[in-house]
Amino acid sequence: MTLPPDQPPPGGYPYYAPPPPPSRISVGMVFLGAPVYMVINTVVGFGAFLVAGSATDGNPDWVFGIAALVLGFVAFAVGGGLLAAPNRTAKGFGLGLMVGWALTSIFTVGICTGLNPQVYNL
Repeated sequence: MTLPPDQPPPGGYPYYAPPPPPSRISVGMVFLGAPVYMVINTVVGFGAFLVAGSATDGNPDWVFGIAALVLGFVAFAVGGGLLAAPNRTAKGFGLGLMVGWALTSIFTVGICTGLNPQVYNL
């Protein structure tokens, strides 16, 4: 049996490519998780400045150190936990939190995430 050249062979899967696998991560949630992290960073940062301004021991460095640890925990522990979840929406949001931390670190030269050591020499 010969087929005309413009027709595909009969059958299905053995002759055609299999359907693409479903997406394993939600890209939209990555774009949502980054701004959510930036809002969390803003709230924790202002809170750190408020607590550091009212510190009576004269050395507020410990406040900024704790804030940097909390922000790192939110980005990597919570984000990593969500990234390990089987749900594709949670995976995207967890990756978005990590991307938000990285972008905040880059755009603020590490001041807002506690990477810059100058923040501790106020």
